[in-house]
Amino acid sequence: MSRKKSQTIIFITGFLIALISLSIFSFREIDTTEETVQIKPDGRLQYKWYAPELPASLSFAGEKVPLHRPEIREQLDRELLYNYYNQYSTIYILKLANRYFPVIEPILKANGIPEDFKYLCVAESALQNQISRVGAVGFWQFMPATAPEYGLEVNEEVDERYHVAKSTEAACKYFKKAFDRFGNWTAAAASYNMGMGGYNSQAGFQQTSDYYNLLLPEETMRYIFRILALKMLVKDAKHLRVIAHKADLYQPYKTTVVTVNSSIPDLAQSAIDRGTNYRSLTQLNPRLRSRKLTVKPGKTYQIELPALKN
Repeated sequence: MSRKKSQTIIFITGFLIALISLSIFSFREIDTTEETVQIKPDGRLQYKWYAPELPASLSFAGEKVPLHRPEIREQLDRELLYNYYNQYSTIYILKLANRYFPVIEPILKANGIPEDFKYLCVAESALQNQISRVGAVGFWQFMPATAPEYGLEVNEEVDERYHVAKSTEAACKYFKKAFDRFGNWTAAAASYNMGMGGYNSQAGFQQTSDYYNLLLPEETMRYIFRILALKMLVKDAKHLRVIAHKADLYQPYKTTVVTVNSSIPDLAQSAIDRGTNYRSLTQLNPRLRSRKLTVKPGKTYQIELPALKN
């Protein structure tokens, strides 16, 4: 068979296959409701956006949210819509949660703080060591003046607001103090946004400490609902069709802990001497904020290093 004849047969065969396929799909009845994306005649994509369904009931720290009230449902709806369609952030949080919730949850439990407070941490920082425009730092967003009140060391060399475990312990101290003052966990959580003094002032003036009955600053009015929306998205991610496959989740760091009881004039050299590098050292110990570490007499630091490979 000649090369030219062979090419002709291949072309005709391909054309017939394409024609049959086109015929099949041309006569297929299309249900415009079955897909979230519709292809317009000119090739443009028209996306369909749906409002996520609100639950029939919801609670925070075992305290019921009064969803029977229309204004409460609308406030929750607003925060859920905003965070639901901020998909990249939600998926990143899901990935980080696999690494950091195992650190946060046992500390909350040991201190008698309801597990739902881990979602407050998500609302504060999205599980990242962020710095706010007013200088709040870390997973729990402590201000520099407030942090030492709850046992966190903050200076030019060490800032324990960046230490996930220690800052969680500090947050627990705040929550217990706020709960003792206001008598419920929702108020304690709301006061974390505006301060115990500010919340107490509003509660006194309005003659109630019930968060859902108070008129508060806009940020605090949204605060609990943002926590609730994030709780829904993280806890019920698959149900809400926010998918992060198990293989894609970030794993906890594998580390070995060493005790440092003397000053280190050069952290980069110290890291090299210990078989790692300065980047890895500071990634695992973000509270180290300088190129050196001064250790006062009687003081020790627990430093994490990459675990040795077997």
